[in-house]
Amino acid sequence: MTYCVGMRLDAGLVFLADSRTNAGIDQVSTIRKLSVFEHPGERVMVLMTAGNLSISQSVRQTISSYVGADGSTIWNVPDMYAAARIVGEAVRSVHKGDAARLAEFGVDFNISMIFGGQIGDERCRLFYIYSAGNFIESHEENPYFQIGEAKYGKPILDRVITPRTSLDDAAKCALISMDSTLRSNVAVGLPLDMLVYDQGSLAVTRFVTIDEQNPYFRLLRTSWGQQLKTVFEGIDAPVWNAAAGITENVLSSVNMHSRPVRVPLPPGLAPLQPSPQSLAGQQGSPALHGG
Repeated sequence: MTYCVGMRLDAGLVFLADSRTNAGIDQVSTIRKLSVFEHPGERVMVLMTAGNLSISQSVRQTISSYVGADGSTIWNVPDMYAAARIVGEAVRSVHKGDAARLAEFGVDFNISMIFGGQIGDERCRLFYIYSAGNFIESHEENPYFQIGEAKYGKPILDRVITPRTSLDDAAKCALISMDSTLRSNVAVGLPLDMLVYDQGSLAVTRFVTIDEQNPYFRLLRTSWGQQLKTVFEGIDAPVWNAAAGITENVLSSVNMHSRPVRVPLPPGLAPLQPSPQSLAGQQGSPALHGG
């Protein structure tokens, strides 16, 4: 599987991709999923892919060699929207050539992509491209896209990332998002490719491949886990069956009358009398009732 995240911020763009592919228990390998199309001083574009690896590689090759009827290529289109259209056309071209044959072997045409960058004086743009070749663009309301195993790393992005987030903070957040995914899903793995692009630079100036020995990523993984535990331990435990209003951490008050949905006992099975411990738990201690 895959996890990739791309962010469009006021200050530029952040891209992060893992490199694990999994075609079965005995076929786990490392394949780079982040590709750069760069003409320094004129344009920088970044493509990240998820889904069927053979389809992804075919699409990437088709993009690099695509020439439209009007002579347009990824290297000469005037803006990022036109470049995204070329990526979509490449997807449809590969689908036309391969989808039917793949279906004969029970293989779905499965690909999703994050594509972003800057051409000339136009501001940075970011697109999510689907298997049909259609796409959506990132705006103020959705400053990031994810592909692949997105659910594990999404909560931190939702809490932190806005268009005004700095590139360094966004890079840190992306790495925490990736760490959460690495811990929860063995189909995502190191090394990682990270590219941070400054608005207006029109060149790749910050790129790193991150493995197990990277000092910052090791520091981040350790400190994030420790601080999460510290925050968790600093939150008060819930109080059960308390008098309302005596404390903020009342989970269940005596006047809530909460009841579970109970399955009826079968005929002939008599209920046992509650134990003293369970009765004490239902009634609560005098302290919990404010007595």
